[in-house]
Amino acid sequence: MASFDVNAARAQRLEALGRTWSFDLDGDTFELPTELTRATAAALRSLDDNDVDGLLRLLLGEEQFGRFERHDITMQDIAALLEAYGKETGLGLGEG
Repeated sequence: MASFDVNAARAQRLEALGRTWSFDLDGDTFELPTELTRATAAALRSLDDNDVDGLLRLLLGEEQFGRFERHDITMQDIAALLEAYGKETGLGLGEG
């Protein structure tokens, strides 16, 4: 029986999804990762469930988050954004 090749599976996922998932907001484009490292997942677990800014800062990075927070965006917009991101990447952030 052949062993599972993690690198081949990763390459296949990245080929299908790309390395980043992007969204536009008021003419500004932002990118989120399509895969999370274990370190990022651990940092996500340490966030309070209601820490939307912490979640976005972690996923976007400081530079993008700085641009993002200058926009007037509602919690409903963010929920829709996270729902679309989860559906397309399989990450399921912001659920529950």
